[in-house]
Amino acid sequence: MHLGKTMTLSEKNYNLTVYLDPQNKRVRVEDYLGSLPDILEQAEKLVESEKVDKLIIKARKEHFTQLIERGFSFEASIDGFFLGSDCVFFSKFFSDERRTSPHWLQEDGIIKSVYHLAEPAQNITPPKDYVMKKMDERDAEGLSELYKAVFQIYPTPLNNPEYIVKTMREGTIYYGFVHDGQIVSAASAEVDSFYKNAEMTDCATLKEHRKHGLMKVLLARLEEELIENGIYCSYSIARALSFGMNAALHQLGYAYRGRLVNNVFIYDKIENMNVWVKDLAKPPNFGQ
Repeated sequence: MHLGKTMTLSEKNYNLTVYLDPQNKRVRVEDYLGSLPDILEQAEKLVESEKVDKLIIKARKEHFTQLIERGFSFEASIDGFFLGSDCVFFSKFFSDERRTSPHWLQEDGIIKSVYHLAEPAQNITPPKDYVMKKMDERDAEGLSELYKAVFQIYPTPLNNPEYIVKTMREGTIYYGFVHDGQIVSAASAEVDSFYKNAEMTDCATLKEHRKHGLMKVLLARLEEELIENGIYCSYSIARALSFGMNAALHQLGYAYRGRLVNNVFIYDKIENMNVWVKDLAKPPNFGQ
């Protein structure tokens, strides 16, 4: 597995942080300051040198029109991502194959179905033999076994316990359910302490344990921890073809904010990913 790397480029009139992601054949602009035309030109040079076919930029919403003018397509947004200011995801594709999406209408149908769901029943209580706990470095092996069992392919190397330990040390919070000594469900919050946002991610439950609503309980617990740490922008990026995960996010009060086309290799192929957002400082509004 080719691990991605983050690099910072500084020139006289701009500063740029990019993530080179060979596994998912993309370059992602994480942050930038300065001249946008020069930043985009540099990012496109990286696409060429890295031989990838998607460029994605986490942009400021005030650059919306400039990005359209330069041939980028709007894909999704995250309310309040940059210390309360909105982030807009724009992308540019460098192959027709990467641009086309055979499941688009099916995924539209999933979103429509999800929004027709009733409001959630509050306070799910899993059976007593499921114990929720905050995971620490001693649980890395068990977490990696869970991720290996659930995903054939995953955008990050979660099948490696050392990688999980590294993310924990960098501030990612993991919660999981243990059943008969085995971790059967887990989720994490990847915290950006500079911009005060968190991505709810790495959600996995073994098939035979999915009927108890464990994921909703884990995500709700992670949200409590984020609020305790003064982080109110919570978002999640779910497989667009997964009715269950999109439904869980909607029922937890997350709002749909768009779809990232052919974004990552996950499960067993390259997939579109839906972006969901929640302002943890506000009471939930399921109709939004």
